[in-house]
Amino acid sequence: MGSFFWVLLSLLLQIPSILAQSQTYIIRVQNDLKPSAFSNVENWYKSTLQTLDSSQLMKDSEEFSNNQDILHIYKSVFHGFSTTLTTQQAQQLKTQPGILAVIPDQLRQIHTTRSPIFLGLEGKNPSGLITESDSGSDVIIGIFDTGIWPERLSFHDKGLPPIPARWKGECVEGENFGKNHCNKKLIGARYFRAAYEASMRMKEVNISSELKSPRDTQGHGTHTASIAAGREVSNASLLTLAAGVAIGVAPKARVAAYKICWKKGCSDADILAAFDAAVEDGVDIISLSIGGGTLPYHLDPIAIGSYAAMERGIIVSASAGNEGPASQSVANVAPWIITIGASTIDRKFPADLKLENGENFTGATIYTGKDLPYTPIIYAGHAFIRQKGFSNFSGGACMPKSLDSNLVRGKIVICNRGGTSRAMKGETVKSAGGVGVIVANLAATGEGLVADAHIIPGLSVTASVGDKLRSYVKLNQNPRASIVFHGTQVGVKPAPVVASFSARGPNAESIYVLKPDIIAPGVNILAAWPDNTPPTELAMDTRRTDFNILSGTSMSCPHVSGLVALLKGAHPDWSPAMVKSAFMTTAYTMDSDGKPIEDEKAYNESKVWDMGAGHVDPDKAIDPGLVYDLTSTDYLNFLCSSNYSRQEIRLIARRSLGCKGTKQKPWDLNYPAIVVAFEESETSTFEVVVRRTVTHVSENASTYIAEVINPKHVNVTVDPPRMKFTKKGEKQSYIVRISGKKMGVSAGSMLSEEGKLTWRDGDHVVNTPLVVVYQKPLF
Repeated sequence: MGSFFWVLLSLLLQIPSILAQSQTYIIRVQNDLKPSAFSNVENWYKSTLQTLDSSQLMKDSEEFSNNQDILHIYKSVFHGFSTTLTTQQAQQLKTQPGILAVIPDQLRQIHTTRSPIFLGLEGKNPSGLITESDSGSDVIIGIFDTGIWPERLSFHDKGLPPIPARWKGECVEGENFGKNHCNKKLIGARYFRAAYEASMRMKEVNISSELKSPRDTQGHGTHTASIAAGREVSNASLLTLAAGVAIGVAPKARVAAYKICWKKGCSDADILAAFDAAVEDGVDIISLSIGGGTLPYHLDPIAIGSYAAMERGIIVSASAGNEGPASQSVANVAPWIITIGASTIDRKFPADLKLENGENFTGATIYTGKDLPYTPIIYAGHAFIRQKGFSNFSGGACMPKSLDSNLVRGKIVICNRGGTSRAMKGETVKSAGGVGVIVANLAATGEGLVADAHIIPGLSVTASVGDKLRSYVKLNQNPRASIVFHGTQVGVKPAPVVASFSARGPNAESIYVLKPDIIAPGVNILAAWPDNTPPTELAMDTRRTDFNILSGTSMSCPHVSGLVALLKGAHPDWSPAMVKSAFMTTAYTMDSDGKPIEDEKAYNESKVWDMGAGHVDPDKAIDPGLVYDLTSTDYLNFLCSSNYSRQEIRLIARRSLGCKGTKQKPWDLNYPAIVVAFEESETSTFEVVVRRTVTHVSENASTYIAEVINPKHVNVTVDPPRMKFTKKGEKQSYIVRISGKKMGVSAGSMLSEEGKLTWRDGDHVVNTPLVVVYQKPLF
């Protein structure tokens, strides 16, 4: 018999074991179907689980005795529970009465001084956002992350007023964390790990060393919390770099820490439990610097949890992700979330790599040791251990234990970026006897640089420099180089620039919803850090510091979370959509020199898919003039027009909604950006009518006049072209007609052209990005 038969037989024989494999699931339940025989939903859930198949197939599973445990019960943002099931049980549960969905759990990852000044938050402007909001003193930010290190001075409560009376949260005790660790600043702390524990147990991963408490041992949560709301701390630095006063964006805002992320990731089921708790606790803002791939909204626990939070008036800000500059890489794309990309500020940490032939290249580093004199230099792709099976990629990327110490000892090693963390490459080089490390970007990451706290002399260089270095090493018999460190440099131009790693649009789930929404500082950000955690998080790193410098959309997200706290403090009656609109319509797209903001990948002009509406501008946002408001019903109508089924909408909204007769188009969602898509295979010309409604939020009467910058090859008209408002809170609607003709886009490709609609009244400038997308399917 042929080999295909044996392959097929092998697969068939594996089916029982595959069906018996357990994993965590999130179960969405229709609670109004609970039988009266059960006094509470927990008993009903347990009874439902007891009806599942426990045949011989299941007896073969070692975990079967444990897989009936309920990990979390969801009551606020979601009706249901999470548990571990086999694939067979999950399929069986879907057929049970009252079960609306069985969603596989997944692990998500965290998206990993001067920035408040760069944002214009010095506090010297008497009419500014800091003053108007009293630094956010009555606003509560829920930080969903790796926990918090409460002893940091960034979280002291001296001079703060009493905790807001509406707060219902707790300071949950755990390992090395007591109720005394909370105060008037850190007003609550919880941790969620039942689903994570179950997942690791099934994968036989030992997590006994991870503290079962809200205490942060990884640093990420402490860092993001202090960015959003850290108190003023003098003489802050990372080992003398970025020295100065460290202060969060909303220094008087209260912090509630929700530890949902652990060393191996963040479980969806635990994230949903944190949403459930935070909504009941009474937070005003949820800051979420984590994410994963894009899912349909009804299968995305972050989208589901944030929708329920939005219905309660809670604003959710989330990181866009670090998968840039790839197109359609943006995460956390639900329209009711503020999605934030990352930008640079005007501060860098440069170092020069000098070749013995006289060439000089500038890179980035936060190494603080001595300069490295001229030393032999080698490319890792010429020095890896081939006998161990390492490939050209893994060897060139300095993967752990990949380097031949006989070739590397006493040399600087050029390592390709990717495959492992940048700082870990230095550890690999040091372990092999190397004395310096150069982390070279590849074409995918381009010219963007991120500084790292290397444990040996080292720096990062761009893709173009990396190519030159590899060529230099290849063409010279005895290549040598030196490294000179220059510390902290401020006043850098151009600034801001879109970070090359910042995830890009368009939105893979709905092209009509612009994502990211805005960009904010996320490169080389100094913020608080735990004790006993080295700045690189590497075991070989013996350094300890109260502050650390990190980069990522994880850092840009809490900047906006802090700004939301300030804006919410100044305008407590504004809805989440109004707050988002204020930031988007006042965002700027020109850098400090008055030139278009550039994209760090190649230093070309940034596009709307890179930066959304633009860079956040706090003091403009406090008085935007007009805002685009949205209600939960508006979002549900959008889901209907996006062809979500009644059942799928119910999974998000916890209530049934009939879409029959819905006339709204998906581009009619009252969003602070207009994106329309034209299917080129349908007709040679097109006209799209877009509807928007604005709310006047200024005190004085105003007359606004429309100005349009047309996308290329498109004609845009606005009706009416003038709107007169006589009182605060007044709403008026307008129509935008967009017409054009096909552009000859090839099958399977997409072309975007962007313009802008601006409303002006002499005092306010209300900008709305306007994007036309031409696309043609493959078939």
